[in-house]
Amino acid sequence: MAIIEVDNLVKRYGDTTAVNGVSFAVEEGEIFGILGPNGAGKTTTVECVEGLRSPDSGTIRVGGLDPRRDEDKLRDLLGVQLQESQLPEKLQVGEAMELFSSFYREPADWRKLIESLHLTDKVGTQFRRLSGGQKQRLSIALALIGNPKLAVLDELTTGLDPQARRDAWDLIEDIRARGVTIVLVTHFMEEAERLCDRLAVIDAGRVVAIDSPAGLVSAVDDRQRIRFRPSAPIDHALLTALPEVTAVERAGSQLVVTGTGDLLLAVTTTLARNKVVAADLRVEQTSLDDAFVALTGRKIDN
Repeated sequence: MAIIEVDNLVKRYGDTTAVNGVSFAVEEGEIFGILGPNGAGKTTTVECVEGLRSPDSGTIRVGGLDPRRDEDKLRDLLGVQLQESQLPEKLQVGEAMELFSSFYREPADWRKLIESLHLTDKVGTQFRRLSGGQKQRLSIALALIGNPKLAVLDELTTGLDPQARRDAWDLIEDIRARGVTIVLVTHFMEEAERLCDRLAVIDAGRVVAIDSPAGLVSAVDDRQRIRFRPSAPIDHALLTALPEVTAVERAGSQLVVTGTGDLLLAVTTTLARNKVVAADLRVEQTSLDDAFVALTGRKIDN
């Protein structure tokens, strides 16, 4: 069952069309990613879904509600972590949670919420004293304080160091485990590949593909490449005869075997049968980054 339905969404700013005919649906319980470079129209799209902006045309339904017309009802359904948000510098964590709790009819127990986000020891800490990762966790807590069925997280991990980013990924998976549907806006390929059940790839205001990360990759190129240095000469014909193998090439002292399916097992079994050891073996597969380049013709600069 779709909790979000976006159909032919268009949003213009003067002569610039930021979102141009975007359509997608988000199913209950999934982590749905919106992936694209800065300026692609990702944030404008979700701001229309959140009711923060009015589309020029197209329709949006969130839990059956119109985000602009049903703003009060939507507040109880939707939690939002904005791409850029600030709190007063001297506002303490506990004060922020109390304040945001007052906005909802049936808020979550904010003390349990910040405990689950490892912020209990920061209740009396001012916002300006929090680290980047702590601010992001507080932002998530504020997005969840209304017990939403749906949370929109916009560029949640931008600016975080690698460890803080991975901690945030664990939090996102924990949120989904609570039964919350998540829309994750990101330009990080690794983040999208690890977390998202499905992805909408947006470029220049248009959706260019929607699929699972693995589906996007396989649609572009499902081949694998195995590189290794054989311990002894091996007849290439032994490898090319395998149904999984499409090509065998020599690169200096290495062999590069290209193929599909269970290529690694097929190749290593054949090598072992012929008493050849594969030294420095490396498996290479098409990545989500490769798929994005194939779909849009350009890379995302992180």
